[in-house]
Amino acid sequence: MGIRSIVAKILRDELTSVGIRSLTREESERIAARIFERITDLELELAARDFAAMSRDRN
Repeated sequence: MGIRSIVAKILRDELTSVGIRSLTREESERIAARIFERITDLELELAARDFAAMSRDRN
């Protein structure tokens, strides 16, 4: 089981625990994939900010 599948299962379990039962396995896996994409985008944005800050500090 890959990490995205694990996250998708956790998502389904958490939603079920609060009464949401209509999310399919495919939907939850699609959402998990999007979460990973967003995390990657955020990591890149933060790295770019750090790089820009370091560049300003050097000048």
